[in-house]
Amino acid sequence: MASANWTPLGTEYYEKVEMYQLDWGDQIDLSKFTVAAAQYGGPIALLKDDSNTPNVRPMLTVFTSAGKILSQLRWNSGKIKKLGWSYTEELLCVQDDGTVLVYDLSLNFLRQFSMGQETKETKVHDVRIFSSYKGTGIAVLTTSYRIFIVNSIDDLRIRKLEIPGADSAPTAWDIITMDGQSQALVAKKNELYLVDHGGQYQKQDIDLSQTEEAIVDIAISINNRYIALFSEKQVIWIGTADFKKKCDFKPKTSKKPTQLVWCGSGAVVALWDKLMLVIGRDQQYFYFNNDAAVHLVEEEDGVRIVGRDSVEFLRKVPQVTEQIFKIASMEPGAMLFEASREFDKQSQRADEYIRTVKDQLETAVSQCIQAAGHEYEPSKQRRLLKAATFGKCFLTDYNPEPFVNMCQMLRVLNQVRQPPIGIPLTYTQLERLTMPTLIDRLVNRKYFYLAIRICQYLKLPEAEGASRILAHWACYKVQSKGEDDEQVARAIADKLGDTPGVSYSDVANKALEVGRNDLAIRLLDNEPKAALQVPLLMKMKRENIALNKAIDSGDTDLIYFVLLHLKDALPKGEFFMAIRQLPVAYALYIQYCRQQSPALMEQLYDQEENHQEVATCKVMGSFKQERLEDRVAVLNEAKDSFTKAKNDFAAK
Repeated sequence: MASANWTPLGTEYYEKVEMYQLDWGDQIDLSKFTVAAAQYGGPIALLKDDSNTPNVRPMLTVFTSAGKILSQLRWNSGKIKKLGWSYTEELLCVQDDGTVLVYDLSLNFLRQFSMGQETKETKVHDVRIFSSYKGTGIAVLTTSYRIFIVNSIDDLRIRKLEIPGADSAPTAWDIITMDGQSQALVAKKNELYLVDHGGQYQKQDIDLSQTEEAIVDIAISINNRYIALFSEKQVIWIGTADFKKKCDFKPKTSKKPTQLVWCGSGAVVALWDKLMLVIGRDQQYFYFNNDAAVHLVEEEDGVRIVGRDSVEFLRKVPQVTEQIFKIASMEPGAMLFEASREFDKQSQRADEYIRTVKDQLETAVSQCIQAAGHEYEPSKQRRLLKAATFGKCFLTDYNPEPFVNMCQMLRVLNQVRQPPIGIPLTYTQLERLTMPTLIDRLVNRKYFYLAIRICQYLKLPEAEGASRILAHWACYKVQSKGEDDEQVARAIADKLGDTPGVSYSDVANKALEVGRNDLAIRLLDNEPKAALQVPLLMKMKRENIALNKAIDSGDTDLIYFVLLHLKDALPKGEFFMAIRQLPVAYALYIQYCRQQSPALMEQLYDQEENHQEVATCKVMGSFKQERLEDRVAVLNEAKDSFTKAKNDFAAK
């Protein structure tokens, strides 16, 4: 029975679903590692705790959620205070001097930035990595008890938050986003303050069961609407972000939990070693005992539990699932599901169930479709979709679009959940994450073929789907080692062909960045737009090729662009010799000089000993002389040039 593993919590139910048996087996003891797991079924980073072996550089390892190793790196930089992941699955390594090193999934270094000079001088005491309205933010608490915060790692505007009573460390703190602004929630013993960027702080009125007890831990729900506090007297305070509604719960333990996180917005999960306690907002609770150390990952709709040998997901049973599978449920979806089961048995009771909900069949079908989306096991999905299909047979004007969309989403979800890929997204998470972002994550993991197949299956526009993915594949291909330039260029040309939306110049630029200039030139031969070819060729110091490409294109502006660049880059004589061999370029340059710089045109003719044209230039230049003596002098020079040109008539 589907509800057999449900656990009641007040009027709601919770369930724990196994997602994976981990590939790393029982070789990993999480208690000996610093663990950072990304949300939305993202990767897991493990850094070996080096406190007992300070002279040995620790190993940083990235795994998929299924325990498949993605990359490893021997850490040779500073001391890490915090590991975390950005929304785009970049690994953030925050060091004790406030330097943040950013790596991709393959642990390739991307960039680094600092949290400010004061942070560097005073050192980092604690760190929070959080989601803000601008993206992924970082907040550091220094040893001087000031907080420095950036709301987005892609827009480094560091702000300082002054904590009241900065002569002592906060007993707990966290970051909360309210009204589009990230603020710090800081506990100084039994007092709680909300600190903003303007240097203002507000003391919060909070009703603790014992007014003198200090707050030692804070957990804020993902939607920033609920807060949980843990006091030194082992009391868990659970309430709303405005501190108006609350409940207290005192667990039977004398220690602070190793983790305190929210499970959705309906319950708080507290972890002590191998004990995991789930507490509702109305003081109800239940607990699990774990065989070994685990790590909790807060998700949009639950908590991912990373253990020694498995990954599980704890969530509140979705309402529509409860409506169908709850014992003795009389909901339309439950009746339709039973009707479908009886029909498979060829029982006449199927007709009785259908008649029971004949006026609510559309609701019943909708409930079965929605419930299928929330199921993790494909077999349960199929049973629910089969029930929905059975119900549709009795509807004449039913819109099939919701059913088709759900089938498509489930097919994609089931594919990315497979252990070799290891992205255990739920339907709720996918709705928040969006399909384009999921495709980007597949591309980041180098699953180009799967990403393209998904785009084709969902009939996404080429520019948003296959073309964009092929461009990413080509950029990855030019960075790979082991193949010569000709092989790589041919493979890329064969794969891309004339695919719309793919720029060979972008791929060539990537090749140039990794030092493969010859490959970049080969790739540019396939670029149909000269306006994209020419600037890159000039960047590679291949001006002659660039000029020929510009001339072949017939684009006058492009030719002028190259000519003026060459004019500044080459010695005058060499420049004149270069363009003299190209009639089109020469003619255009003469035209340019005639309009912009007659003196330069005269120099060009003089370089070629074209005395006739030199004389003509001097005659034209004489009209610009204001003094009669100067005009006569220039005309005499023109006469000499006509004489050299053996134009006796003009010389007279």
